[in-house]
Parts: sequence; C-alpha cells; structure tokens
Amino acid sequence: MKAFVAGATGETGRRIVQELVQRNIPVRALVRDIEKARQILPDAAELVVGDVLQPESLSSALGDSTVLLCATGASPGFDPTGPYKVDYEGTKNLVDAAKVKGIEHFVLVSSIGASQFLHPLNVFWLILVWKKQAEEYIQKSGLTYTIVRPGGLKNEENSEPIAMYKADTLSLSGSIPRTKVAKVCVEALFQPSARNKIVEVITKAEAPEKSWEQMFASVA
Repeated sequence: MKAFVAGATGETGRRIVQELVQRNIPVRALVRDIEKARQILPDAAELVVGDVLQPESLSSALGDSTVLLCATGASPGFDPTGPYKVDYEGTKNLVDAAKVKGIEHFVLVSSIGASQFLHPLNVFWLILVWKKQAEEYIQKSGLTYTIVRPGGLKNEENSEPIAMYKADTLSLSGSIPRTKVAKVCVEALFQPSARNKIVEVITKAEAPEKSWEQMFASVA
C-alpha cells in the first residue's frame, strides 16, 4: 500500500499524513508550497507538487500510489466560487485521476449535514451542497470509496470514544478531534466493511467502546 494525501498541509490532512507515517505506510503528500510543507509534515512523507484545480498535475503527482485520501476544503473567505472549485471540481479532478491510475480505495473527508440544503453551513457559499455533489460523483465513479463525515472539527485531542453512524443521522450535534478523524480515514483502508459506505463520526463520552471492525460493520 502507498497512500496519496490531498489537502496534506491542512489541519486534518496533516494529521492523516502523520497517522499514515506512524503506521509505516509510505505517503505521497500533494502540496502547492514545498517549503511550507516541509515545516508542517513529517520528514518521512514524500512531497509532490500539484494542485487539485490543475488536473494535468495530478497524474504525475499520484505516481505509484495505490490508495488516495482527500482532505481538501475551501478556505473561509470572500470568494463565492471557492467551495464549488475546491470541494467539488477539485475532488472531481482527483476522482478522474484516480480512475485512470487504478486507485484501489478513495477516502473522502466530507461533513455531517452534507445532505441538508437548509443547514447553516450553506450560508458559506453552499459549501455543503458542493460537498454532497462531490460525494455523489465518487459514488457513481466505480471506485471503491469510504466517505467520512465528521462532526465539528477540533484541534484538541480528547479521550472520548468514537461514535459512528450511517449517513444523515447527525445534523448539528457533536464534535470530534481531527486526530480521530485521521484514524477513521486510515483505518477505513484496512476494514472490508468500510468499503462503499458513508459514515458519520463524532466522539461521545457515553459511547460504548467498539473495535474498528464493529464500528464499520454496524453502519448499514
């Protein structure tokens, strides 16, 4: 297995890279700025320059990767086209490149509420609408996929167990540390029951402790 991570210098993406490195899985990290990335990412990660909005850059960037993890996301700002370009077009470009390369498993970090048009997050230039469109593009692609929809993302770790649900169970409630989102994403690569599923994840103090196999298998 060799993993390719898009959005590698983002808050969630960098934690995915760290989790892969800790598991001794070779990583190719897609970055736009090598110098910035060197300050953020582990030395063991192989840095490759490219941009999800430049599809011609993705084939060579993917190289000999066998699995792909996408943690890209539009940055908050005043560009109304940002979510459309990054969350939809960028993911679409990755999916197309992954199909050509024969990628074995595509893991996408999306968001809870992606199916809800009236969700408050859509005030930010319909960001969840475009995430949902990206999800559907992956689902129709023929690729093996896992779509991970985390609750509110936290940079601080906690000791609460992960609670995993089927698509469209959660709305506005719940949060999860980014480190745990990274673990879910990487573990999905190893669990047969994670294939071709959407899972929603938060942490809850009262959630029962379950194995990864039990968690993914419990999601219909």
